[in-house]
Amino acid sequence: MAHSHETMMTPAIEGLLGRVDSKFSLVTLAARRARNINSYFNQLGDGLGHMIPPQVSSTSRKPLSIAFEEISVDKIVQTDAPEEPEVDELALPEGDADVAADD
Repeated sequence: MAHSHETMMTPAIEGLLGRVDSKFSLVTLAARRARNINSYFNQLGDGLGHMIPPQVSSTSRKPLSIAFEEISVDKIVQTDAPEEPEVDELALPEGDADVAADD
């Protein structure tokens, strides 16, 4: 059983790990969102407006910290990627059946 203790990180890592299925997923999700937040701040002066702004009001100015805060309050959630079809499941066009058989 994991014991809760004081950490230097806010929100605590234990709470963040409860929102995703693994540490790798947490790091990947937070890094992708932090990249989006960084792009949002970089394009502010350009007036493009196609980036999603931070979803929480944070005292931190660091994109990764903002991403962790968004994950901790369920503003950013992990979703499963759609599965790609197996090679055997791909259908070849009718004319290419002979080419595949010759290989």
